[in-house]
Amino acid sequence: MNTPPHSLLFLSGAGLPAWIWDEVRHRLDGSPETLVAPRPERGSAGHRGSGPGLSDYVDAAIDALPAGPVTIVAHSAGGVVGAEIARRAPDRVLGFLAVSAIVPEPGGSFLTAMPLPNRWVLGAVMRVAGTRPPDSAIRGTLAHGIEERTVARLLADFTPEPQGFYRDRTGPQPWAGRRGYVMTAADRELPPRLQRRFAARLDAPWRRELATGHLPMLENPGALAATILSFLEPRG
Repeated sequence: MNTPPHSLLFLSGAGLPAWIWDEVRHRLDGSPETLVAPRPERGSAGHRGSGPGLSDYVDAAIDALPAGPVTIVAHSAGGVVGAEIARRAPDRVLGFLAVSAIVPEPGGSFLTAMPLPNRWVLGAVMRVAGTRPPDSAIRGTLAHGIEERTVARLLADFTPEPQGFYRDRTGPQPWAGRRGYVMTAADRELPPRLQRRFAARLDAPWRRELATGHLPMLENPGALAATILSFLEPRG
């Protein structure tokens, strides 16, 4: 039996531009149709009044969905947004593939997903210094393994997310659809031990590993595209 036609919804990690998915989407060659979730308008207030909140990101993604079912491919902090999309629109979501993604407990947030004492330190730093990491940190962790020309473009296009993106909580009801997790073995941003924790929290029976850093869509887009297609197979 053929699976029904559906789309792929890509969710970028915090601050990362939509173009990071270009090479993966090119290799998928339009089958299935692909879409990168848009960010909400900066004028959105969120419930904290300091820019868009998590619900605004979820609304923007759901509003942009084409007709029919979708498979979410969520990277890094995009896992929090993806988890809430799946919870709020379970009839639209066919599958959820986390790519080195942060997965909170139901009712949790990006910050609560972090182990102690990291969550306290990170929360305090963001209050004082904002949510854009220093360029040196982006080069040394997030963009490790990426060629310099692409790193320079990332630094230029990096868009800091508002506080609510990290602090707002998802709803309490979990989503029970098909789930997978792609680990990145050379990741300096999200160490493999944390990825294993998030894969277990997602309860993802389908798991694969890529020998890349935190941005496999830039470091080895062909391998990531092949992994996505494998997940989409009925018996992948």
